[in-house]
Amino acid sequence: MLLAQAGTETRLALRHGEQVLLTLLIPIVLLVGLSLLPILSLPEPRVNSVTPGILALAVMSTAFTSQAITLGFDRRYGVIRRLAATALPRWLLVAGRMAAMLAVVVVQVVVLSVVAAFLGWRPAAAGLGWAVLLVLLGCAAFGALGVLLGGTLRSDIVLAVANVVWFVLLLGGGIVIPLADLPSGLAAVAGLLPSGALAEGLRAALVDGAAPGPGPVLVLLAWAVVGAGVAVRTVRLR
Repeated sequence: MLLAQAGTETRLALRHGEQVLLTLLIPIVLLVGLSLLPILSLPEPRVNSVTPGILALAVMSTAFTSQAITLGFDRRYGVIRRLAATALPRWLLVAGRMAAMLAVVVVQVVVLSVVAAFLGWRPAAAGLGWAVLLVLLGCAAFGALGVLLGGTLRSDIVLAVANVVWFVLLLGGGIVIPLADLPSGLAAVAGLLPSGALAEGLRAALVDGAAPGPGPVLVLLAWAVVGAGVAVRTVRLR
């Protein structure tokens, strides 16, 4: 049942044009553009500095933005309520969505990694294990926040808020612009956000081949635990 539900959710996500644009096309365009054009001052090869942030963007796009919007509209049209009334257990419904989200993230990471490799990306092999752990923690943190947003607000409000948050975190959340290049006050705030923690952790792992340190890991864990705890108490079926 879990495999069937996860497979259905994954196919629906990949068939949705707007979600494909958000989860694949925009990250690819940013990856190529920031790697080839001197828009930001980055060390050479530029792709090595750009790719970790784009991978963080991919996780945020799928686990938070896409999931929040999809859940909001599924609630609006009664999909969640009808599924909850079937023999499908509620926990399995949630697990199926989480598994589908992970499947889409895997597709994103593979596609973006291939594109980055063609652009000359050479990740530090010593940090690959840390990168996998950080991506999983990022999925948990952003996934919990996506469920919280999509499960509590009206669909039209979810659509607006999710896209605004995505854009703000893209520019000021440590994803495209490293924390070291942000103003000190904004950098301090961004470092406590899941976007900044994930992007900086991936940069440490994939560029330097070093452990991300306790900071990014604890920030992502805190957002995942708090977001999930609040979501359990506030998410509605309609």
